[in-house]
Amino acid sequence: MWNLSVQIARASIRRPKPCPQCRARRFHEYFITHLPTSSTHPDKSAGGPHHKLPRDKSTPHTPRGSNRTPAAPPPMVGLSREMTVVRIPLKSAKHHFGVSLSRGSRPYNEDTFQAGTIDIPAFSKRRPMTLTRSNRGSAAGEVTPVDSPSGDPQVFYFGVFDGHGGIECSDFLREQLHQYIETGAQLFELESSLSRKGKPEQYMGWPSSLGESGRESLEAVETYTAPGTEPVKPPKARTNEQAPSGTDDATPPESARSIKQSDSVQKAEELESELVRAWKELVGGYFRRFKPEYFALSAGGQGHSAEKEMAERKQLQNSCVPDDTTDGIGIETVLEYAFLKADYDFVSAQVGKRNEDPVLADRAINDDDILGSPSTKRIGGPMRFKGGSTCSIALISTPTPSPFWHPASPSTLIAAHCGDTRILLCNTATGLAVPLTSNHHPSLPMEATRLRRYAATFVTDSFGEERVSGLANTRAFGDMASKRIGVSAEPEIRRMELSPAEYSFMVLVSDGVSGHLSDQEIVDVVKEARTPEQGARDVTSFATEVAADADNATTLVVRLGGWERRSEGGLGSLGTKELRDWRKEEANNPRSRM
Repeated sequence: MWNLSVQIARASIRRPKPCPQCRARRFHEYFITHLPTSSTHPDKSAGGPHHKLPRDKSTPHTPRGSNRTPAAPPPMVGLSREMTVVRIPLKSAKHHFGVSLSRGSRPYNEDTFQAGTIDIPAFSKRRPMTLTRSNRGSAAGEVTPVDSPSGDPQVFYFGVFDGHGGIECSDFLREQLHQYIETGAQLFELESSLSRKGKPEQYMGWPSSLGESGRESLEAVETYTAPGTEPVKPPKARTNEQAPSGTDDATPPESARSIKQSDSVQKAEELESELVRAWKELVGGYFRRFKPEYFALSAGGQGHSAEKEMAERKQLQNSCVPDDTTDGIGIETVLEYAFLKADYDFVSAQVGKRNEDPVLADRAINDDDILGSPSTKRIGGPMRFKGGSTCSIALISTPTPSPFWHPASPSTLIAAHCGDTRILLCNTATGLAVPLTSNHHPSLPMEATRLRRYAATFVTDSFGEERVSGLANTRAFGDMASKRIGVSAEPEIRRMELSPAEYSFMVLVSDGVSGHLSDQEIVDVVKEARTPEQGARDVTSFATEVAADADNATTLVVRLGGWERRSEGGLGSLGTKELRDWRKEEANNPRSRM
């Protein structure tokens, strides 16, 4: 007994103190909603509609420091019925979200993902007054929003991170990137895009003006086949012609105009200039003339909004239409700052660590030029990590407490991306895949123009792919040895205003999926699934099955308002059906690989 007590005491002495990151708030992997009280205990209830949720999937939720009701009731239940506010884990809600990961033929999986809600002010666009207020000036069926720091409806966060050279960087992004975004929103003093100064904002609950169940909005979508849309045919059998792969000609749509959410321009310029200066001192090279797209001109950026947006704003000055867009600070600026800050912290933390092999390892980037003592941040493993990670995240904000997957609920989607992970939408009316990201490869004209001033040459490997400094991606987190020539984590940001039931679902994939399947093939596979969870599994399994050398594959499927009509637009899932069947047959034919 004495020996056991001594061992416990010694273990407590040797135990290191928890770092600040370990004490940080855990990620909200759940969403909050109302459910009938009887549905949280289905085994004790009798009669009536039940959700039949297991007890561990319907945890009662108590708002922090407030007695307000934090979410909208389901449309089938009246406000007078006894309701319970519950937390539902998003990753377990297979009818709303699905994820599937596979290591393929690799020894281990370097991909990670994240899904849940984050604490930032709403950035969605306000709805017209006629849809949100009654004649008396209040919202019909008003329900108080969720208990976020700003009192706004929940903001959902989805991300896929594709690591290379190891899992350290992708793991860091999974655990920390959302905190950089939350901290950035506080530093830049973002305010809710739904609030009106001088007036308390009123929110409506479920969109009763468009039908309690949203059926009217769903049926209002007129499906049609886009001109020139034809089924994709497989190549002739037993020829050297290759099947269509993951190279799509569709270009991402133009980003919607940003919305001003902060007046703290001076403070923002100080934060931006400090970060740009830190990159110059740490790396130099490309970052000596680096101009972030959404940073202020005085901070060395390109301005908080594009010149086109400013010109459009001048045209609206004499208009009676309210203009929420301006050249001020919005969520786009915060996202750019969060990406660059996270990348800076990760790279600077690696500089202060020892190489795995002092003889064979590469020399640290400009280690003789770094000012001050090396960083001692606990990011990554104990040894220097020279790999990196690509990243795609999607943020969804709604103007009302109605969830974004409700057929009658509009929402705002913002995609921030660097690398070759992809985000796709499925258009309900046409059934076509709508990409929100571009693959940041040297073959992309925008990236080639950006890097040719700094990179000596682009090398083409044996597979015909261009590479810069040995990398296939021109934008990524980490990759410290390639920072000097411009491999940065500057995100490509795109804002989309989603109308009710305009899109059926959203897909986030790593290059282990998009490298072998076209955008339309990915979307068509999901159309045939009954739930997003099944769709994610089907996409990942199909990508690894048809690939000769399967890479790590990750698929996230998120339900949107038009999910119930996902197979009605255009050619449905038949557009690539024949091609997909042929590819499966070829993959299972041993002679086809000879």
